[in-house]
Amino acid sequence: MPADPTVSTLVFVVEDQALLRMSAVDLLQEAGFKTIEAENADVALEIMKSRGQDVRVLFTDVQMPGKLDGVDLATEVHRCWPDVLLLVTSADVALRDDDLPDDGRFVAKPYRASTLIDQVRHLIDRGHTR
Repeated sequence: MPADPTVSTLVFVVEDQALLRMSAVDLLQEAGFKTIEAENADVALEIMKSRGQDVRVLFTDVQMPGKLDGVDLATEVHRCWPDVLLLVTSADVALRDDDLPDDGRFVAKPYRASTLIDQVRHLIDRGHTR
């Protein structure tokens, strides 16, 4: 039986609203994922410089304070760490998956816990077939 990829998967949650960030982190950890987190794209890029090789999935909000928004962050992460899988969310901006680099996925807020977990697992499963 193959090893469960969830156990070793690090998901980077980037969300400026602390309660939403904590909720997403809790949901992902309860599903067996490891997590790290940042409150905006600027901080996330600094963390990626030291942890980028460990991150498997970036889960980011679109609208955040700072120089970059979540789409900019996803684009930069894809450019510098092309193996990182991308999942983007927003309550205010509607995106299509095609609007994101590298077969990224979009999930609208508010999302269900099962939707978040299913989307992350879908990305990982698809990422294994690259």
